[in-house]
Amino acid sequence: MHILAVGVNHHRAPVNVREKLALTASDLEKTLTKLRHTKSIFEDVIVSTCNRTEFYVVSDQLHTGRHYTQQFFADCFHISREDILPFLFVKEDREAVNHLFRVACGLDSMVLGETQILGQVRDSFLTAQKAGTTGTFFNELFKEAVTVAKHAQAESQINDHPVSVSYAAVELIKDTFGPLDDKRILLVGAGEMSQLALKYLTGGTSQIMIANRTAEKAVRLADQFGGRAVPFESLSRCLDQADILITTTSAPDFLLSQRDVADAVARRGEKPIVIVDIAVPRNIDPDVARLDGVYLYDIDDLENIVASNLKEREKAALLIDPMIDEQLDKFAGWLRTLGVVPVITALRNKALSIHSETMKSIENKLPEMTQHERKVISKHAKSIINQLLRDPINKVKEIAGDKNSKEAMDLFIDIFNIADEVSGQQERTPFTVSVPKKEQQMVETHT
Repeated sequence: MHILAVGVNHHRAPVNVREKLALTASDLEKTLTKLRHTKSIFEDVIVSTCNRTEFYVVSDQLHTGRHYTQQFFADCFHISREDILPFLFVKEDREAVNHLFRVACGLDSMVLGETQILGQVRDSFLTAQKAGTTGTFFNELFKEAVTVAKHAQAESQINDHPVSVSYAAVELIKDTFGPLDDKRILLVGAGEMSQLALKYLTGGTSQIMIANRTAEKAVRLADQFGGRAVPFESLSRCLDQADILITTTSAPDFLLSQRDVADAVARRGEKPIVIVDIAVPRNIDPDVARLDGVYLYDIDDLENIVASNLKEREKAALLIDPMIDEQLDKFAGWLRTLGVVPVITALRNKALSIHSETMKSIENKLPEMTQHERKVISKHAKSIINQLLRDPINKVKEIAGDKNSKEAMDLFIDIFNIADEVSGQQERTPFTVSVPKKEQQMVETHT
């Protein structure tokens, strides 16, 4: 089997492309199931955030997995394959695993070391697990991705320097206005990015209005940060009172059109307004930027803003790379042990068969045994078997990663005379996996 990552992110696709390729939470489970039933796909997880939409799949063949996942991606968003290919990346085996680990650690984010992505990767995996589209490979892989990301955050202190999209948005506003003491801010949305923005705004201004489709969330957030909730339906009217508008919602369509903002500008007179739209898809019609007195920024504009804040995080990121390499080797080792599962199973089954036959023989020769005596003898016989098998099983796991593993494995099977048992195991689960190591060794594996 092979592991592939196929998708788009902020490295290859601008926001006007990414916003067309975002999946809503309601669509995610259905899309996961459809992808899982696509030819050549055995497992899948989809990570869809404001800066990336990435499909992780387990496929029986590289070329078919690559082809069908790319085609599914295009069909999913009703775009021709030819139009989407220039923006799509494809990573295979070790490179795909390395990419996932870097994503989870925040090293592939627009804002280096951001912490939100770890929760998003974990939630994406849990959604796929709930949908029944993960199995042996991804259950282990995503567990290791979360583990290495948590370890990286703790050991590198990369999060000691607050840098996020929300942080960058607030820094941009401060660069534009300077002190915000007398500025009125309208925040649209009540999700994590809004909460982070409020965290960075707290203390800078007390004049914060919060609007959200679910009014209760707006009220709760307003109470938490000392602002006031305003009706979502009155958004364009609330704009009359704001110096700054920040939007963070997942709405599929524009919340404010050019006409909405133009009318607000006319009512405001000559007072300028700064709009920071950090949503994907965008919440504000980009034509708003043409209006006099309106300064519109979207998520791509923040990349330059955060550059000066990343020096310390870049130093911390250097400490994370060795951690990822270590986790990659650990995952490769786990894959190699999968290759010996049928051999170990066959050896155990043969040992249990011998134990069963021996116990029957003892019972025939000692029919007067009590039930207690039988249990004692059976327990000690199993203990002898387990002790005898411990070293051979550990040895066969070791040789799975050797250069001449096939020859060594064949010799092991021959010594214990378990060829028929191993063959039976392989017929039930006839899969192979490409071990994500630089030498790309192929080993037999079984899920």
